[in-house]
Amino acid sequence: MIGNKILGNLGEDLASDFLVKKGYRIVERNFVWQKNEIDIIAEDEKERNIVFVEVKTRNTDYFIQPFEAVDFKKQKAIIKVANAYIRSRNIDLEARFDVISIVQNEQGSQTIEHIIGAFEPCLF
Repeated sequence: MIGNKILGNLGEDLASDFLVKKGYRIVERNFVWQKNEIDIIAEDEKERNIVFVEVKTRNTDYFIQPFEAVDFKKQKAIIKVANAYIRSRNIDLEARFDVISIVQNEQGSQTIEHIIGAFEPCLF
């Protein structure tokens, strides 16, 4: 059984590779602001969007799909960090929030699901 930190790092690497193959440009990984983090920040050059990606990796989807762990509280934290990133870098692109859900099985293969526009920013 892989530890959570190792599994999380593996998932972020897989997600980054997946996005690059789809034509995204990885801008930054693991951007931290006030103890919260965004796993991947990428640019979708076709759509001209800055994309904030939360990666959820699990060993099984028996109880819950990985993307279901991105609840309202987590979304709110991601949106706050994204706002800080946009302001600090003077980004002038539309923002989008995606989730990449990865299930890693015991044989070493993965199922990757990319949920584009998984949630929308809201007013707090």
